[in-house]
Amino acid sequence: MRFAVLMHYQEPAEGELSEEAIAGAQQAFDAYGKALHRAGVLISADVLQPTVATTSVTLRDGSLRVQDGPFAETKEALAGVFMLDVPDLDAAIGWAEKCPGAQWGMLEIRPVGTTFVGGSWTDGCVRG
Repeated sequence: MRFAVLMHYQEPAEGELSEEAIAGAQQAFDAYGKALHRAGVLISADVLQPTVATTSVTLRDGSLRVQDGPFAETKEALAGVFMLDVPDLDAAIGWAEKCPGAQWGMLEIRPVGTTFVGGSWTDGCVRG
């Protein structure tokens, strides 16, 4: 079953984190990503750029609106996404517990409803 593990945390201000802290986090995420890969459960992983790089798009009443920044102002921002293919929610929770981001943010685990791969839609509950 496919699950999206969404990392949310408060973005640090420019210069708030030391180079050592950044390097330590990068090493922790590298080890986590490699562990997911070795276990054969990782579909993809993406760490997002800060929200200042966001562009929001809406189409209301036939009018396109493009704006800089996230659509909603929130204290915590979506920072990254891990797509996992695991047997069940308990397995997804087990992997989320090991994610370094859980130490300073919140991880949202959401089952995938449908997946578009290889030119067609499939039920997200189908493994593989």
